[in-house]
Amino acid sequence: MLNPAKLLKLKGAWDRFSLGHPKFITFLKFVGNNSMEEGTVIEITVTTKEGMSTTGNLKISADDLALFDELKNIYA
Repeated sequence: MLNPAKLLKLKGAWDRFSLGHPKFITFLKFVGNNSMEEGTVIEITVTTKEGMSTTGNLKISADDLALFDELKNIYA
């Protein structure tokens, strides 16, 4: 069961993140609207301030797409 208070707290955190990282949010919106289909591969590289990096990826499944749709509709 979803806790409305926790959802509001999460919404506030997301709003602050969006204000702090507008280009990333624009990127996520573009990818979500144009590139997400079953079989799409998402690859992420994280680089520390010391220059160490690690990369991981995942292939999008039909279940993943259903989850993304649900998440998009929470605050629609």
